[in-house]
Amino acid sequence: MKIIFSRKGFDSGYGKIPSPILEDGTLLSLPIPSAEDSDTMASLKPHGFDLNGLLHDLSRGEHSIDTRIHHDPELLNHRSLQNWRPVLGQSGAAHGHLAKQGVGCGDVFLFFGWFRKVERVGGRWRYVRTAPHLHVLFGWLEVHEVLPVVLERERCLAAYPAIAKHPHVASPEHYWHKNNHLYIGAEHSRFALGEHGGGYFSRFTPELQLTAPNGTRTLWRVPQWMVPKQGRRALTYHDDPARWTMGPEHAFMQSVGKGQEFVLHCNDYPEAHSWLSSLIASHSAI
Repeated sequence: MKIIFSRKGFDSGYGKIPSPILEDGTLLSLPIPSAEDSDTMASLKPHGFDLNGLLHDLSRGEHSIDTRIHHDPELLNHRSLQNWRPVLGQSGAAHGHLAKQGVGCGDVFLFFGWFRKVERVGGRWRYVRTAPHLHVLFGWLEVHEVLPVVLERERCLAAYPAIAKHPHVASPEHYWHKNNHLYIGAEHSRFALGEHGGGYFSRFTPELQLTAPNGTRTLWRVPQWMVPKQGRRALTYHDDPARWTMGPEHAFMQSVGKGQEFVLHCNDYPEAHSWLSSLIASHSAI
């Protein structure tokens, strides 16, 4: 098994504001804006609050529920499709890196993004002034199959009709490169009883926070077993020993400033299996 830490959602280049952690701890990952896609922010379908007002206030009028987005990964059946599976689209260098690492059936994506706590004051939303900028895990996907949706479009659609609405399939004029692939989630999760092989971690907990307390967003606090040692492959893009520091209870990793997919080969880290199982089982039920 391999674990892939996959960065998704608003960042400093796309969207330009952190995704919000609401006052009740709800994690709302904001997919990046995309003029080429047809989904809008309205497809997020949050419950119990004014999404349009939230987007308007936090972005100072730049975004609204009409903002078109690249809704990917799809970890919730927001279109109410039959035979739906969680799914992630990848192409270009990101897919190339995953293919080189042999990512496929049985591997697990952990999605993280840029988050910050928000509050509603005087009828308007704002970021909590003292709240840090954080990298936070917000969802997962257990890979069942990797689909070459450009090279074998008809076969892929016949096997999984629900993918027709996914942006990497619905817009072939834009997602035309042969490197364009979908990662299809398992029908049933190995870790979360009664769930698909993928979903959202809906509530923030300290266990989902990657950023070290009192650290910059890209300084991560990780389990000590994750520190690479002789004979064990490091988390990809993080093989420089200077990036790692061992603490008394945790380790610390300076994550790369740019990069979308970081792959951990769990054959070199047997502790990863129980860590991942506990993380998904406990947070998918929140």
